Amino acid sequence: MTEQTPQILVVDDDPEIRKLLARYVEGQAFRVLLAASCAELRQRLATEQIDLVVLDVMLPDGSGLDACRDLRAKRNPIPIILLTALKEDVDRILGLEMGADDYLSKPFNPRELVARIRAVLRRRSETPAPVGASRAYRFEGFVADPQVRSVVDPTGTAIELTGAEFDLLQVFLDRPGRVLSRDQLLDFTRGRSDTFDRSIDVLISRVRRKLDPSGTARLLKTVRNGGYQFVVKVEAVDMPS
Repeated sequence: MTEQTPQILVVDDDPEIRKLLARYVEGQAFRVLLAASCAELRQRLATEQIDLVVLDVMLPDGSGLDACRDLRAKRNPIPIILLTALKEDVDRILGLEMGADDYLSKPFNPRELVARIRAVLRRRSETPAPVGASRAYRFEGFVADPQVRSVVDPTGTAIELTGAEFDLLQVFLDRPGRVLSRDQLLDFTRGRSDTFDRSIDVLISRVRRKLDPSGTARLLKTVRNGGYQFVVKVEAVDMPS
């Protein structure tokens, strides 16, 4: 993220929505750029410093879901909030699976969108570290470093996690052995006003798959009628800066 005022890219093919969001978001101390298509999204990202993308799912030259997937395939970590008029849970789950950091269903209050933007940006910036070192976590041979938001497996291979996946993992690393309900995980990771429990299930599944491809659930245990539990020992370690 830039040190100056964060710049938000709003991508929506409806000119009235673009105008409304630009006016409101700028009024909340952000800079705003606009795009009306996937092509304009790519052009903006190639030529501008963007701190977060607000991305509509339905665009005239392609799907916002596909654009999100393509950015993640290229290991672009820029935060993405999806806008969707679709009501089915499966569509929202699909967006999260493709690497979106959050979503908002139309119609929505612009004030809620700004709250989501601030929450996502805050999660990206809240990585304090002592002078000369950063605090990391070690578990089962893995090392997770919140300072650079990275995870390395026991063989030294980097594991690619999205922002939402790393946020979820860090919640468990901060609270090893504690059973956490879906509502608690939503509060800790997303701070959303709506409760969409299955979004947590999707993130849990993705983190499990990336950390333990064998599918043995040796790190994250499902507790019936309780939630989820990180069941292995976690050590806090200092990493050289």
